[in-house]
Amino acid sequence: MRTTKTALIAAAAGAVLVLAGCSTGASDSSAAPSTPTTSAAESQAHFNDADVAFLDGMYPHHAQAIEMADMVAGHTGNADVVALAAAIKAAQQPEMDRMTTWLQQWGQPVPASGTSGMHGMHGDGDGMMSADRMDALTALSGAEFDRQWLTMMIEHHEGAIDMANTELADGENPDVRQMATDIVAAQQKEITDMQALFG
Repeated sequence: MRTTKTALIAAAAGAVLVLAGCSTGASDSSAAPSTPTTSAAESQAHFNDADVAFLDGMYPHHAQAIEMADMVAGHTGNADVVALAAAIKAAQQPEMDRMTTWLQQWGQPVPASGTSGMHGMHGDGDGMMSADRMDALTALSGAEFDRQWLTMMIEHHEGAIDMANTELADGENPDVRQMATDIVAAQQKEITDMQALFG
């Protein structure tokens, strides 16, 4: 009788250990895939006021650069200026799309896609062109247009670099900070290229 009882207790203890082992294995395997998802969600949610301010300011800033790039067609036949305008548009439109996505993920309002009414809304030193300067540019053509367009775009790029450096100093979101780093590198190179076009 005692032998039977001891055997039953041993069997029961063994079953508990087996079940515990299965249970632990199951929870480990189910926990592993969920870890990257959690960290990705945390990364998306990790932002501060400086990140939002940067995106809010850079979105219309990029929109104006694209507006200026679109002016090139019909105003100049300078192949270098045409190529530069195309490169600016190709780089900045995808960045605007990413800015929109981030702001939406964070539950923040997205800036209007149009550029009308935004001239002069930004502070001094951000490189935004006034409506008067934009209108004056559209009245030019040929070499005169090229000179003024390059002058304005250099000023515009310098403003973007200042904004990006502010984000790098104060922002927290790693994706937004990486964009700011890319903007500094790309636009500084374009400034060098544009300065070279003055001869």
